[in-house]
Amino acid sequence: MKSCGCMADLVPLHQIAEVTRLLDAPYVNSFGSTETGSGPATAGLIAPGTVAKNLSKVQSSYCEVRLVDADDQEVPDGEPGELAIRGPSLFSGYWQAPEVNARDFRGGWFHMGDMFVRNPDGTLDFVDRRKYLIKSGGENIYPAEIERVLLADARIADAVVVRTPDARWGEVPVAFVVPAVDHLTEDDVLACCRGQIAGYKMPKGVRFVTDADLPRSTTGKIKRHELEAQLKKPEAV
Repeated sequence: MKSCGCMADLVPLHQIAEVTRLLDAPYVNSFGSTETGSGPATAGLIAPGTVAKNLSKVQSSYCEVRLVDADDQEVPDGEPGELAIRGPSLFSGYWQAPEVNARDFRGGWFHMGDMFVRNPDGTLDFVDRRKYLIKSGGENIYPAEIERVLLADARIADAVVVRTPDARWGEVPVAFVVPAVDHLTEDDVLACCRGQIAGYKMPKGVRFVTDADLPRSTTGKIKRHELEAQLKKPEAV
């Protein structure tokens, strides 16, 4: 095997190290989608068994990239913005979907729905999918930031953070956690978050589940909307 990679979801750094060690193949640190053709942002290969410091990427030279806010204005460095792209490898549009094309193609740019931040050195870091954003008390919370902290703990086999309605804050984050050890408690989960994320980003609840309890698509992605629906049921309150 020459190299390996992962698409469609967040992969913790320690898992990349483990998989590349088992496969004895470097990891392709790249970002893209079916719509973009080649990836709009990429970086060098990560050597097998290496725990990378981050997955920062450099904008590809063949395309133009902007990070924009809800009004399509470019955001300052360090602030999350939706990645918009234009270039020769970009697809021409979705088949027979004029409303979707009108929404995603604006001003000649394709808006991907992925949030990034641009660092002072010009590199790009993935933040989360725009649609997963939790708006809590006027603050923006991206579940991926919480998930990275949870998945870095060896006692947690898997974790996903979703939103649930809240009378006071509008929405709050709730973590679904698959324990890797016996007797993992909610206090343990919250303790691993303290000091790693801002207080308002702390999960307001923890649900312990098995891996089989997490609804997944055919590609293995967790169906977050189904977990959010579970939280809205009376017995989940």
